[in-house]
Amino acid sequence: MVSANPTVHENPMLNAIQGIDVIDCDSHVTEPPDLWTSRAPATLRDRMPQLRKVDGEHMWFVDGDVPLGPVGLSVVESSGDKVLGILGVHDFDRLDAAAYEVPARLELMERLGLYAQIVYPNISGFASARFLDIEDLELRNACVTTYNDAMGEWQSESGGRLFPQALLPFWDLDATLAEMRRTVEEYDCRGYTICDTPEKFDLPDYGTSHWDPFFELAQDLDVVLNFHIGSGGAKGAPSPFLSSPWESMGPERKMAIGAANIYIDNARMISNLLYSDTLERFPRLKFVSVESGIGWIPFLLEACEYQWDEMVPTEVKHHELRPTEKFRRNIWACFWFEDFGPRKVIEQIGVRNVLFETDFPHPTCLYPRSQEHIANVLGDLDPEVRTAVLQQNASELYRIPTGS
Repeated sequence: MVSANPTVHENPMLNAIQGIDVIDCDSHVTEPPDLWTSRAPATLRDRMPQLRKVDGEHMWFVDGDVPLGPVGLSVVESSGDKVLGILGVHDFDRLDAAAYEVPARLELMERLGLYAQIVYPNISGFASARFLDIEDLELRNACVTTYNDAMGEWQSESGGRLFPQALLPFWDLDATLAEMRRTVEEYDCRGYTICDTPEKFDLPDYGTSHWDPFFELAQDLDVVLNFHIGSGGAKGAPSPFLSSPWESMGPERKMAIGAANIYIDNARMISNLLYSDTLERFPRLKFVSVESGIGWIPFLLEACEYQWDEMVPTEVKHHELRPTEKFRRNIWACFWFEDFGPRKVIEQIGVRNVLFETDFPHPTCLYPRSQEHIANVLGDLDPEVRTAVLQQNASELYRIPTGS
C-alpha cells in the first residue's frame, strides 16, 4: 500500500507550479450504487444497472442478470491508502468517497493542488461499448442518457471544477446526434468519450462517410472527441491488455505488461486519423488521446512522415497538411507517470498539444504525490511551457475558465 500521508521532503521545485491552475485531463468516477436506479423512469428502474455483492465482491448487473463487471477500478481506500498490485478494490464500502462524491472529490483536489478535472466513466467501458451486452435498445440507450444526466449534475454541483465527458449511443447514429445536442443544451457538455474501434461492432470505421454527420456536429458544437485507452470494449480482436502478456506470466506481471502495451495501442487511432480524409473534411475537429502517454508520439509522427513519402504517392495528394501538421492542429495527448516524455519531447510533439493527467483513482494513478511529480518532471522547463501543459492547453480545449 501507499500511504496517503507520506513523509514529504522539502522540494524547491514545487515553487515552479505555484500560481498555475492545474487541470487534470483524465480522472474517473466510480459510479455509486444508485446512479441509475435513482434517476430512471419507473418502467425501467428495476432493469437498470445495479450493484450486488457476489462472493464478497460488489458486481454490476443490468436487465436482471446481465453482468457488467466489478465496481469501478478504484485502488484508493477510505483510509486514504492506495492498494498496489490489483486492478481495483471490489468492495464499494472500502472506497474513498472522492471516487464517487463531488464534495469529497473537490476536497481531494484541493489537497492535490488540482483546479479542475476531466472525468471519465468506468462500468460502461471507457466509452459505452459494454452496454452493447444489453439486447433491449430502449434500455441500452437509457443507460447512456441516465449516466449523462448524473454527470451533468456532477458538473453543476462542482461549480465549474469537474467536467465529465459524456457517453454516446454510438450504435445508433441518430440517437448519438440527439444526445450530443441534448447534453450540450442541458448542461453545457464539453466533450464525449468515443469508441475507438466502431468497426469491431459491425459499424463503418471513422474514415467512411457514415460518420460525417457526427463529425460535422462535433465541429459545430465545438466539443472534444476523446479516445481513452481500452475504449473499444472486448468484442472482436482481444484488447492488448489481455493479449500482450505471455500465458506463462503470473497475474501481477500480466497486468503490468498489458498496461504498458495498451498505452501504445492509441497509435493505431492517431495514425489512421492522420492518413484518412477525416481531418481534411473536418479541419476543426478536436481529438484527445487519453491515458496513453506521450513518450512514443515523436517516433509515431516521424514514422508517419517517412511512410507518407515512401508508401502513399497518390492517395494523399489532395491533403493540404502533412501528418505532423495535422496532429498539431487536431490532436492532443496526455501524460502522467512519465519522466522522459515531459522532460524531453514536448517541443517535438508541440507545446500546445500536451496535457497532464492523474488517472485518479485507477491503478497507476499519481495519487497521492501528483504535485511532487509534476514539479519534478516540469520544474526545469520554461514557465510558459509549464503553464501551457498544466493549464492553458486544457483551458482552451475544454473551454474551462481559470483564474490565472
